[in-house]
Amino acid sequence: MIADFPKILTKNWHQPDSHTIDRALQNGAYKVAHDTMRAGRNPQEITDEVKKSGLRGRGGAGFPTGMKWGFLPKDNPKPRYLVINADESEPGTYKDRAILENDPHMLIEGCILASYAINAHDCYIYVRGEFWHQQHILNNAVKDAYAKGYLGNDCFGSGFKLNITVHSGAGAYICGEETALLTSLEGERGYPRLKPPFPATHGLFQCPTVVNNVETIANVPWIIEHGGAEYAKIGKYVTNAEGKPVIDSRGTRLMCISGIVNQTGVHEIPLGITVMDYINDYCGGLKEGATMKALIPGGSSCPILTAEEAMQAEMTYESMAKLGTMFGSGGMIVIGEETSLVWALHNLLRFYSHESCGQCTPCREGTDWLYKILTRMLAGKGSPDDLQEILDIADNMENKTICALAAAATMPTRTYIKKFKDEFVACFTKGGIPVDNRGRYLQPAAL
Repeated sequence: MIADFPKILTKNWHQPDSHTIDRALQNGAYKVAHDTMRAGRNPQEITDEVKKSGLRGRGGAGFPTGMKWGFLPKDNPKPRYLVINADESEPGTYKDRAILENDPHMLIEGCILASYAINAHDCYIYVRGEFWHQQHILNNAVKDAYAKGYLGNDCFGSGFKLNITVHSGAGAYICGEETALLTSLEGERGYPRLKPPFPATHGLFQCPTVVNNVETIANVPWIIEHGGAEYAKIGKYVTNAEGKPVIDSRGTRLMCISGIVNQTGVHEIPLGITVMDYINDYCGGLKEGATMKALIPGGSSCPILTAEEAMQAEMTYESMAKLGTMFGSGGMIVIGEETSLVWALHNLLRFYSHESCGQCTPCREGTDWLYKILTRMLAGKGSPDDLQEILDIADNMENKTICALAAAATMPTRTYIKKFKDEFVACFTKGGIPVDNRGRYLQPAAL
């Protein structure tokens, strides 16, 4: 069994009206921000506690949060901005949506503390355009925080000014990329920017900017209340003989799971447990009669794992990297034996072909060609040369574009073909693979 650990993000979700300010205040919301700011605590202390916690970005990259805050130049006279990335569009991922629905005030308090730490007086929360219900909840929460005096020109009577603006995106996956998000926020088409310069120096309106994920910032109130060292006790942290960390996956993490498990949904877990512990102890195990064929560990852009690899994986950044994949944005998909992985990859490439912003030719053309070739193969009209052509196109896409969308399409493509090649070969040796609209074989596949 999993050892007990403090629930940080989901502790209030089971309560009725957990999204309202009255319920949030009953649960102690805004007390940490109030005490911090009324006491005139040194903002650097907030950043230092976040550094001690070992909190890493929960949006996909896993970059240390406190270090990211520290990159803002101290001698730049321009305004500073905090931007929250709530453009949750990665297939398989829906944890940030759950925070917005169930405890938006935890996010708002995290925004207040983070803004205070980096001396930002304007915070923007960029929300996925399809999240109209979540935006309604968040807008009401922000309005209530203003009415209580927690936001505005004199937050908590401390003299600190902070305005929060909720901005709706227009349903573009590319705007989850931080520089495309900033471009969209400025009113332009959501095209990614070349880096360097980085947002820390040339972000929103060409000013110093921190961009953080919803889940990342929602952790901040707990860290400041209990201390970074207490947060760092959760999860897994291992050092070598020289004292350098070899595993640095601390804290809890929201995981979304879908597929052939009994209890799909969002779960808060301590980092460091095994994948199978998560599936068995949190998700009720696999469905009766189901057999795992493959596992997507952290969202659709992550390289796929075989069932054998999944059974030896830990829920840490380092374990996933060792297996050649990523923890990503926490969107785990458990794929059963009845699902065609040719269809799964075809479905994935349809998404990336549609969502490419078109700015870079290798991505614009490459994602479309990958999708078209898979369409031909799935229909039984392909040839043995198609597999090599797919890999050649992938080589001409990856690391040759401004942002990582091309890599998000090519990294899984390579691993699907490498690890499940027999299924792809069967497309042109058996005249295609008949599947239903959910990718399930219509007849037993003799692969």
